[in-house]
Amino acid sequence: VQLQASGGGLVQPGGFLRLSCAASGRTLSNYATAWFRQAPGKEREFVAFTGWSGRTKLHAESVKGRFTISRDNAKNTVYLQMNALKPEDAAVYYCAARLDYSGDTYYTKQSEYRNWGQGTLVTVSS
Repeated sequence: VQLQASGGGLVQPGGFLRLSCAASGRTLSNYATAWFRQAPGKEREFVAFTGWSGRTKLHAESVKGRFTISRDNAKNTVYLQMNALKPEDAAVYYCAARLDYSGDTYYTKQSEYRNWGQGTLVTVSS
């Protein structure tokens, strides 16, 4: 499956953005998906996860209550709604996917994902 992330941009602190990750090549309904981010000079870190059905979700502590991951399998797309953005949220955001038929396993490590999008830049600045 090929992934295309979009929706990044420049936003003021306290603002919001919605990132999208569109899949092509295969249906996303058999894939668990996640968002990661990498800020300049820092390692890539886990942001949010959702299982293939969308019922299982996990958010990093740093974004819990502000970001929400969701998916629409009919549209083959995963979303990341980001509210109350902070300067420390600025990073390149990557979507990732992996085959998963169990639906009840949480994957939060980069090494657990085989398919990656190209990244979309989020800048938070006044």
